[in-house]
Amino acid sequence: MRSGALAELARACGGNGARRAAEPGDCVDGVPPRFVATPSSTEEVAAAMRVARAHHLTVVVRGRGTKLDWGNPPESLDLVLDLSKMDQLLEHAPGDLVVRVEAGMPLARLQEALGRARQWLPVDEVVSNSTVGGVLASGTCGPTRMLNGSFADLLTAVTFVRADGIVARSGSKVVKNVAGYNLTRLLTGSFGTLGVVTDLTVRLRPLPERRSFVVASFEDGAALAGPLAALRRAQLALSALEIDRPVSTAPIQLAAQIEGGDAGVTVRAEQAAEYMGTTVTANDPPPGWGSLPGPTTCKVSAPVASVPELVDVVAELSDAHDCPVAVRGSAGVGVVFLGLSELLEAGATARFVTALRDWVGRAGGSAVVLRAPAPVKAALDVWGPVRGLELMRRIKAQFDPDRRLAPGRFVGRI
Repeated sequence: MRSGALAELARACGGNGARRAAEPGDCVDGVPPRFVATPSSTEEVAAAMRVARAHHLTVVVRGRGTKLDWGNPPESLDLVLDLSKMDQLLEHAPGDLVVRVEAGMPLARLQEALGRARQWLPVDEVVSNSTVGGVLASGTCGPTRMLNGSFADLLTAVTFVRADGIVARSGSKVVKNVAGYNLTRLLTGSFGTLGVVTDLTVRLRPLPERRSFVVASFEDGAALAGPLAALRRAQLALSALEIDRPVSTAPIQLAAQIEGGDAGVTVRAEQAAEYMGTTVTANDPPPGWGSLPGPTTCKVSAPVASVPELVDVVAELSDAHDCPVAVRGSAGVGVVFLGLSELLEAGATARFVTALRDWVGRAGGSAVVLRAPAPVKAALDVWGPVRGLELMRRIKAQFDPDRRLAPGRFVGRI
């Protein structure tokens, strides 16, 4: 049966799109697949998923493989569906500020193409070499989310293949058991557990004439709180407010990004500098801007007003658990990333994360371990407590009743 599946996958993907997966690079978070299929169209993806259904194969989707170690390892894995051939810009309407692109297209290459029309997709490349589909599946957002919203806010349509091989598209008549859902919201950040996204349509923005960065340092969260609150109240239309603290004993760097027309940026940068008590401005972002600390990375979502206190709490927990922690992230939207050393003993990391979740939960937020060594993942639940888990289980059961897509990778081992 398995050899028959390989032959059928090859036919589904144009005759040479499947092979046995023997290379270590095909593993998903340490779990090796049996096969790799490389479709080049939505129709081939659908055909491959029908083969997977017929042969009871579990499937994980791969773009450029930059986030295969995020979330939980899959409970089982027969087939990696590699979308790297699906990397074309399908339609670009500059006058309407809209683009339709295949999911396997690298975000950087899309931005380069759009830049020739003085436009951009207002999404930051948080992880180098990410594909557009990978950004959607992981729900990653960077600094400019403060001005432009999340990736889901920019999506207008999505084409995806269901676990049973049927093609559906948001914004049009779809099959009965997905009708009524906001598909763009559901698929964003679902880690490929609900469907295989093959192309997506997103809104664009004109490239700003100029960007400027204002930078200041503060001793601790208490010193940061006043200027940060003042900046949030000010009518400066900041595109980002980022903090960076490499260790708990270092000052906290606060950087504000201002973009727009040349004259307006100059005035707003001067006003931001007054609020921040600094004169430091630059045309380029500070080092580390928009990148994730690591190698163990924890994403903390908390109310914006609690970010200064969060930074101080992280420092206290770092000292209490002898666990050096880097803090970097978007103070303007309440999403902060923590970086912990891979040299830490798994138990120490787990104790730090547990204590952090206790505080964050009381503040009304959450803490998710995005990536970590296998011993750390074995020592804790990387997703932690999640609101609405039973509803998410019901949605998973409706979209993928056989648990064919990325089983176990997402929250609650969905």
